[in-house]
Amino acid sequence: MVDGIAYGLLLFTLAVGLSLVFGMMDVLNLAHGALYLLGAYVGYALSDGSWLGFGLAIVVGVLVGVVGGFVLSAVTLPLASRGHLDQAVLTLGIAFIAADLLFAVFGSEVLRTQPPRGLAGTALLFGHSYPIYRLAFIAIAGLLAAGVYYVFERSSLGALVRATVADRTMVQAMGVDTRKVLFGVFAVGAALATVGGVLGAPIIAPGPGVAENVLVLSLVVVVIGGLGSVRGAMIGALLIGQVQTLGVALLPDYAPFLLFGAMVVVLAWRPQGLASLTSRA
Repeated sequence: MVDGIAYGLLLFTLAVGLSLVFGMMDVLNLAHGALYLLGAYVGYALSDGSWLGFGLAIVVGVLVGVVGGFVLSAVTLPLASRGHLDQAVLTLGIAFIAADLLFAVFGSEVLRTQPPRGLAGTALLFGHSYPIYRLAFIAIAGLLAAGVYYVFERSSLGALVRATVADRTMVQAMGVDTRKVLFGVFAVGAALATVGGVLGAPIIAPGPGVAENVLVLSLVVVVIGGLGSVRGAMIGALLIGQVQTLGVALLPDYAPFLLFGAMVVVLAWRPQGLASLTSRA
C-alpha cells in the first residue's frame, strides 16, 4: 500500500499536467508520455549518485519541459478549431518521433537511474525493507502536489487561469494577454511531466514502451478524476496507484483488468469523474 502511494503520487505528477492542458486549454496532448521519457533520460544522464547531479537533473528537467511545452503549444494552436482528432494525430506523431530520437541517442535498453547516495539504501518499514528513495519521493511529490493545488486552486494566478478558461473574451477586455496565460499552462503541464520523469526514473526506468504505458495510465487518471481538476487528479492517481500495485502483488494475471475495471466502475457511477465529489458550490 505504501508502494501504491508512491506510484499514485508519480501518476499525479504526470496526469495533473495532462488534465490541466486538456481541461483548461482543450488540447489533447498525446505527447505527454514522451515528455516523461525525456525527463527520465535527463535524470539518467545527469544523476550520478550525488546531490549536485540530482539537483541539476531537476533544474534541467524543468527547463526542458518548459521549452517542450511552448513548442507543443505553438504547433497545436493552429489546430484549435479543427477538433481533438487532429491534435491527437499531431501530438502522437511528435511522441513517436521524440521517442525514436531518444532511443537513437540512449539505446533501446532499460536504463537504471541512480538516486542520490544518501537515498540509495533501504529502511525498515512495518517489519519489511523498503527503498529509502521511494519514501523520499512520497515527501517530495506530496510537497509538489500541495504547491500545484495552491497555485491553481487558491492563488490569484490560478483565478486568472480559471477566468481565462471560463470567459476568454472578458479577460482580454481587461487587458490580459490570454495567449500568454494558456501558453503558461501548457509549459507548466509539460514541466510537471519532465520533472516527474526525473524523479520517477529510479521507479519507472526509461526504455521502450514506457512513454506509451505512462500516457495510458495518465489518461486513465484524468478520466477517473475529471478534466481540469487538481483534486480530481490526486484522487484518481491515488486510486489507480493502489489498484495497480495491489493488483500486481495479489492478482498479477488480472492486474490490467482491475485497472480498467476500476475506470469502468467509476465512470458508470459518476461519468463526470470523481472531481465532482469535491467540487465547491
